[in-house]
Amino acid sequence: MKNEQHTPDLVSVQWLKEHKNDDKLLILDARMAKTVDGKKSAFENRYIPGAVKADLEGKFSDKSSPFPNTFPSIDQFAEEAQKLGINQDTHIVVYDDRGVYSSPRVWWLIKTMGLEKVSVLDGGLPAWIEAGFDTEERLSEPNRKGNFIARLKSDDVKMYEDVVSNIESHEFDIVDARSKGRFDGTSPEPRAHLKSGHIPHSFCIPYKEVLENGRYKSKAELTEIFAEVAQTNAPLTFSCGSGLTACIVLLAAKISGLTNLSVYDGSWTEWAERQGLKI
Repeated sequence: MKNEQHTPDLVSVQWLKEHKNDDKLLILDARMAKTVDGKKSAFENRYIPGAVKADLEGKFSDKSSPFPNTFPSIDQFAEEAQKLGINQDTHIVVYDDRGVYSSPRVWWLIKTMGLEKVSVLDGGLPAWIEAGFDTEERLSEPNRKGNFIARLKSDDVKMYEDVVSNIESHEFDIVDARSKGRFDGTSPEPRAHLKSGHIPHSFCIPYKEVLENGRYKSKAELTEIFAEVAQTNAPLTFSCGSGLTACIVLLAAKISGLTNLSVYDGSWTEWAERQGLKI
């Protein structure tokens, strides 16, 4: 019997093409309803065969929260995961329609809820189509309920109170995935009533810097990007506007070999609101 291999955090479209019919593989389509600029997907009605919908905004976020993309309750997540047919031994490959955008958030959510066998499709749907692989016009429907049991890894999530206390204790470093302009306070926030700026003592690594043509840069390139941050040897907490693109940079950090990684779930939206940084 072969030893079970470590599940890669990132897989190529060629890998998925070769493995998509594996018994325990489940493909999740994690595209957002609209792009950042409000436009519809350039790949509307095109899906990787066999994929089911991972509704990040509607099913895998806490809709009662005043902040976007808020971490769901354990019970909510477990119920929705079971509806998708996720079992304890399922290997999930998650993709989106922008290359790499919302898929790392779903990857991180699933990992944080205790399922280790999760991979992001590098390049997503655009790379799949570019490779000449077939697509379908509709998503598939789950054909059975799964037995997934959520076990929250609480160290993977930081809350507002953690970040407030960290300003004095400095137990972890914060990496902000927003643009340099928003980080520096020279560009406006998408949420017009909030000031831009950053949490004290943060590093800025915009999420676009870890990607190239919708794919992650090489491990060597990512290691160079994180060189300054890595020198502190501190745990890293990733932030952005709402906790979405933070996960892109967190996955990049993990690919580069860094460990002890978490997400500040409320990110700048919550921080600015609760700190009264309003226009």
